[in-house]
Amino acid sequence: MAPRKHSITLISSATLAVTLLTMTATCSPPSPNAAQGTPGTPEMAPTSTDGWSALLRRTPYPYTTPLPPANPTILDGTYVKFDPRPGERAPCRRCPPYPPEGGIWRLHLDRGIFRVTNDLSGWRTLGSFSVLGDRILLFNDPHCNQDTGIYTWQLEAGELTFEVIEDACAYDLRAQSFVALPWQSCQPPSTEAAVTNHWQIPAGCDTTTIDQE
Repeated sequence: MAPRKHSITLISSATLAVTLLTMTATCSPPSPNAAQGTPGTPEMAPTSTDGWSALLRRTPYPYTTPLPPANPTILDGTYVKFDPRPGERAPCRRCPPYPPEGGIWRLHLDRGIFRVTNDLSGWRTLGSFSVLGDRILLFNDPHCNQDTGIYTWQLEAGELTFEVIEDACAYDLRAQSFVALPWQSCQPPSTEAAVTNHWQIPAGCDTTTIDQE
């Protein structure tokens, strides 16, 4: 993980970028019939096909920042990684977010919404994101709704990697979760691979996940 930087100029630029982006979003109160998220931490239920589908239907709540426009981004897709750390979560009344645990992690980026799950613990969450060149900003996370995470990203040969610039969310646990290992794309590398299914599908990229692309 890259060292955290505290450049006043950098943070000010990022803050301005968030402001300019979110000013284009609709700031009117959501309709009662809209599929709008609600404040609070998502429930920690075991991740299953139904649980994953339910998470995909949820949208973030605009705690302090309006939701970004629902426009496609260059990073849209589902990504997975396998953390080899063994063991199970110890019993706890108030478990930390972004648990530093093993198993399969999923990251879903879709038109300004990010969703994260861990199969082993059943932990999951969602929030908003914006892509600014080689940087991605994370916000509206219920676990740290006052914080904006700033990262650089790189997508090469089906691997998405992040380097943290600034992110205090959950005492740096979100940053550790995002940068610890490369994320493998669940998107087939070519049309032929998609049709024939002849490609190395990463663990955790089941057909349900791929069908949501």
